Amino acid sequence: MITYTSPENAVSLIKSHQRVFIHGSAATPTTLLQALANRHEELTDIEIVAITTLGPMPLVSKECQKTFYMNSLFVSENVRQSVNAERGGYVPIFLSEIGHLFRHNILPIDVAMVQVSEPDAHGFCSLGTSVDVAKPAVESAKFIIAQVNKQMPRTHGDGQIHIKKFDAAIYVDEALPEVNYASKITEKEKQIGANIATLIEDRSTLQMGIGAIPDAVLGSLTSHKDLGIHTEMFSNGILGLMKSGAVTNSYKKKHPGKVVSSFTLGTRQLYDEIHDNPEFSFHEAAYVNDTSVIRKNPKVISINSCVEIDLTGQVCADSIGSFQYSGVGGQMDFMRGASLSEGGKPIMALPSTTARGASKIVPFLKEGAGVVTTRAHMQYVVTEYGIVNLYGKNLRQRAYELMKIAHPDHQEELERAIVKRFGSYIYPFR
Repeated sequence: MITYTSPENAVSLIKSHQRVFIHGSAATPTTLLQALANRHEELTDIEIVAITTLGPMPLVSKECQKTFYMNSLFVSENVRQSVNAERGGYVPIFLSEIGHLFRHNILPIDVAMVQVSEPDAHGFCSLGTSVDVAKPAVESAKFIIAQVNKQMPRTHGDGQIHIKKFDAAIYVDEALPEVNYASKITEKEKQIGANIATLIEDRSTLQMGIGAIPDAVLGSLTSHKDLGIHTEMFSNGILGLMKSGAVTNSYKKKHPGKVVSSFTLGTRQLYDEIHDNPEFSFHEAAYVNDTSVIRKNPKVISINSCVEIDLTGQVCADSIGSFQYSGVGGQMDFMRGASLSEGGKPIMALPSTTARGASKIVPFLKEGAGVVTTRAHMQYVVTEYGIVNLYGKNLRQRAYELMKIAHPDHQEELERAIVKRFGSYIYPFR
């Protein structure tokens, strides 16, 4: 049996000058976070580490700024201003390597605060929607505080943790955060999705992020056959594709018959679908995002997006200039894994322009921008205006190829930049 306590008693385990891990995405333990924030006058210098978190983040409120330092491993909207301010920081790191930071005491965790499912008959709880980096965090932390939630789905895979491991636990019956990307799909995303669909063969293994473009791609694949899923994350878009019969996971070499992921984020429908469903298998990111695991699957299709791409193929996906917007995440893990897969295709998908009409294909990245995917890793680039393959092309050729799929309003400006940089010589070789 587990003995539950109050949120106030649970967070009393946390002492000044400690490093605290916060479970992320749909598993963000909001009740425990508020209880910890309420102690801001008692505590000093608490370092918070986390990847994406959802919902309110009281630890970065004005009254808490002197107590808590947000050291983000992937920047989410609710901590963005804090991370870019004096009392915050960002660690550039591949998602696949975050567990290494914890396990090898590079970022040793004093306390892990996680949200889990109710215990089963044997006393095992599940890390639910987010196994990702939470598994190495709970396995290496000195203390574990759990928010046991009746509404957290129990997921299969390696995200199980026994109640005896918890140093304190509270019980809640709270809805998980929800997002619905289908409502954000415009004609532009639909065209990008249709373009990408032409690159995907039957029996491919898909990795896609979450957002309007990935869901648009998935919506364009219902006539495909025997697709597999091995992805860092997924959202509701996967459900319709599975119900269409296009996904069988039959030809994967790793975990055939199963959708493999490290976390998920979507609506209640998605959470209900994955609950106690052995067709879905959740594992830590160090495994899911390992290029040696990814490459074993056939025809891996990696679909990622970015903030901007320069004319040589350098991709900025984590910052707007020097302003830290998100993080490195698993983009490079899968771009490289796909390129090593037999018949694999790493794809960078982006609208040709920003919401304000500025070109996302640019002569040079903004000053201070981070390069997440190098030009040596770039192959397919897709916008609503078409598809180009940069692999094996020199810098001049790449620039002209990218100009072709830029918004027509910006192509003349980009061509002037190309001539200024490379001269007017036309490369004659095929």
